Amino acid sequence: MLKIEGLVKRYGKFTAVDHLDMEVSKGSIYGFVGPNGAGKTTTMKIMAGLLGADGGSVYIDDIDICEDMEALKDKIGYMPDFFGVYNDLRVDEYMDFYAGTYYIPYDKRKSIIDDLLELVDLSDKRNAYVDSLSRGMKQRLCLARSLIHDPEILILDEPASGLDPRARIEMKEVLKQLSTLDKTIIISSHILPELAEMCTEIGIINRGKLIDSGSVNEIMRHISKERMIDVRLLGDTEAAVRILEQIPEVKDIKENTFDVAFAYNGTDEMLSEVLAKLVSASVPVISFTEREGNLEDIFMKLTGGENNA
Repeated sequence: MLKIEGLVKRYGKFTAVDHLDMEVSKGSIYGFVGPNGAGKTTTMKIMAGLLGADGGSVYIDDIDICEDMEALKDKIGYMPDFFGVYNDLRVDEYMDFYAGTYYIPYDKRKSIIDDLLELVDLSDKRNAYVDSLSRGMKQRLCLARSLIHDPEILILDEPASGLDPRARIEMKEVLKQLSTLDKTIIISSHILPELAEMCTEIGIINRGKLIDSGSVNEIMRHISKERMIDVRLLGDTEAAVRILEQIPEVKDIKENTFDVAFAYNGTDEMLSEVLAKLVSASVPVISFTEREGNLEDIFMKLTGGENNA
């Protein structure tokens, strides 16, 4: 759906984006993270057609937007990290203005605006002046604005920046709903736990280069061959530990009263055999789960702890 090859952007002698390669699957929610100054916003502005590149290509549906942005501008919706709103307009006037910039026929605008305001839960504010809205409401209004032309790809730069916890939850729920509408969403954020929960893919950029990508668990496996497995038991752990100690791929066994945790460096097929051995030995297993990767830990390992996110 979206593919970046060898993207370069320089500001004088400083290279903000350094031969970046990246792919975003259609219909995914792609979390784009990195330290401050890593090149996230520059890359997103190039994707949105707001900045020219000094090299490389950005393909959407096999068309290079670096060469022909006009052909694809209707497919892209962009919400910047710092946005401007027209405070002296009502909410419906604000949306109508942006509908006009995309040449949406006047007789179709009301139904589109009504649907979008309902999506972002601002229907009851359609006659309110933008200036009267809270920051969270303005963020949701800007998201609705970026959807006015029904784009296939949404590029959202820090959409939850400066929001209180309730407003962040509301924004997250809207984005999850959008993902069910077959939108491809590229989102940057410094709120890593929420991003990990929401995104289907993560890309980590540092010094202008993409240093890893995939699901949180896939990236965790890239940087550590060992997977952490948690086993909950009905009864003591002695029998389970005795079996686990005989399996070469099992390391660092830790036990509590009714729980066992261990590091594992084998395949999925071999891991299923570990569970089968426990069950066949009549060990009362209640749950057998792989511990989820922690995006904050991954981020710090891959970026060397630079600019704590």
